[in-house]
Amino acid sequence: MKLLRLGAPGKERPAVRDSAGRIYDLSGLTGDIDGPFLAGGGVQRVRAALGSGELPLLDAEGMRTGAPVARPGKVVCIGLNYRDHAAETGADVPQRPVVFMKDPSTVVGPHDTVLIPRGSAKTDWEVELAVVVARRARYLAYPSDAAEAIGGYAISNDVSERAFQLELSAQWDLGKSCETFNPLGPWLVTPDEVPDPQALGLRLSVNGVQRQDGTTKDMIFDIAFLVWYLSQYMVLEPGDVINTGTPAGVALGLPDTPYLRAGDTTELAIDGLGSQRQTFEQA
Repeated sequence: MKLLRLGAPGKERPAVRDSAGRIYDLSGLTGDIDGPFLAGGGVQRVRAALGSGELPLLDAEGMRTGAPVARPGKVVCIGLNYRDHAAETGADVPQRPVVFMKDPSTVVGPHDTVLIPRGSAKTDWEVELAVVVARRARYLAYPSDAAEAIGGYAISNDVSERAFQLELSAQWDLGKSCETFNPLGPWLVTPDEVPDPQALGLRLSVNGVQRQDGTTKDMIFDIAFLVWYLSQYMVLEPGDVINTGTPAGVALGLPDTPYLRAGDTTELAIDGLGSQRQTFEQA
């Protein structure tokens, strides 16, 4: 099942896309797709409503696609989680997950305009598999317990300003939390449609030139381990987003460091999770 939110920013309505590509309005079932919806059995209610045929069709033609989850409480990110990406940036392969946070307000729709920050010379791209939390996760006993906390998966573009990230501070937050720096979606795909999250191809192109082409099987720390690990140090709440790292091919690691400029476009895709496209503009 693919959950999505359609409409102008701040006025999105919840919807669901079935296996035939039809879009149904969920406004009569829930006010939004958010943490309370996920934690309160919302997915099960939608599945039952779809099966009974009681949901009204929605004409989504021309409607903006928002992020599939309303503003999360937090966005937790994992850095250097692919060996080839660590190598291209000159970093050692981490022995423990590299964890940083991203301002939740960075989350925007999958096709929204992304703003290059004022003073930026090194805005970069990162295609990532995002995990959306559906149940509170606190001190999980084993990585195998993580599945119960996962509400679904989505595409994330962890846009980064490398000078802000690596040159202005010992922390990464300045280069990760600029406005619009986390396009998410188009859908939240429920786990039943992603039987193996460690077998998904990830791709990203810039202005039609393919830059990233990886697979989640190359993650250093897999999804179950990451959810378990994070739960040892913070409480993961329903609606939270976890960005799980990016494969090689970012501008920082390319010989000519072709950082993004106003007018550039990025296109992202992950197997089974749809696609994104953004145009970059100067803030």
